[in-house]
Amino acid sequence: MPLGAGALAGTTFPIDRHFVAKQLGFDGVYENSLDAVSDRDFILEFLSNASIIMMHLSRFCEELVLWSSTEFHFIELDDAFCTGSSIMPQKKNPDVAELVRGKTGRVYGNLFGLLTVLKSPPLAYNKDMQEDKEGMFDTVRTLQGALQLFAPMVRTMKVNKDRMRQAVNQDFSNATDIADYLVGKGMPFRQAHEVIGKTVLYCIQNQKFLLDLKLEEFHQFSKLFDQDIYNVLQPERVVNARNVYGGTAGNQVSEAIARAEEAVNRTNTWFEELFVKSR
Repeated sequence: MPLGAGALAGTTFPIDRHFVAKQLGFDGVYENSLDAVSDRDFILEFLSNASIIMMHLSRFCEELVLWSSTEFHFIELDDAFCTGSSIMPQKKNPDVAELVRGKTGRVYGNLFGLLTVLKSPPLAYNKDMQEDKEGMFDTVRTLQGALQLFAPMVRTMKVNKDRMRQAVNQDFSNATDIADYLVGKGMPFRQAHEVIGKTVLYCIQNQKFLLDLKLEEFHQFSKLFDQDIYNVLQPERVVNARNVYGGTAGNQVSEAIARAEEAVNRTNTWFEELFVKSR
């Protein structure tokens, strides 16, 4: 709570700042009256946090834009979050995702704008600090709009599982598992890494993928390969092999979702308690 700091040096009236702060619901008081008047760190921290949130939303949006393209076709966004092209009638543009991605620059600008304003004014208050309001309130509106649109956009999107399965069947994302397989058979990782490179190069030259190779072809690169290599290279096996905390295995993902839901519930409870307290 800044109340009681006066213009810069405190007040001559014998007020109990801690008592007033408690009555008004503040967690504490500014320890230094000069700092209370000149400080805008709380706005900078908000703008910084908002910028980080928008950065993550923007990266998510980039994925959605790519995944919804004809070339990927991993997902389809609901019509409510897309528009047609002004010239090409066959297009379905992921407008909301692109707009949220673009708004990220606006939020960044508000953060850097205030940082620039605060870089040189002398202590304590200066009229320059009037510039703290516009960017902050604009960021609040921008962030609220982005979050309010993002949840239903993700909730209503359709996932093309067959196309995703086709993509992982026809790539080399399972190549690293060959190294783990060979290491498990006793081969040093450095040598296994070399085997992977040669095997993938052979596939590219012959327009094949790893699961297309016959056992005889695998044996060109190492006699340690056995029939079980085909199980090791299955997409489900590759994903579930990463069965560590934070990994991609199905049970790890389920546990991560449960932790995230618990965190959201704790946050909602905190906001509810704060709302009741403020009343």
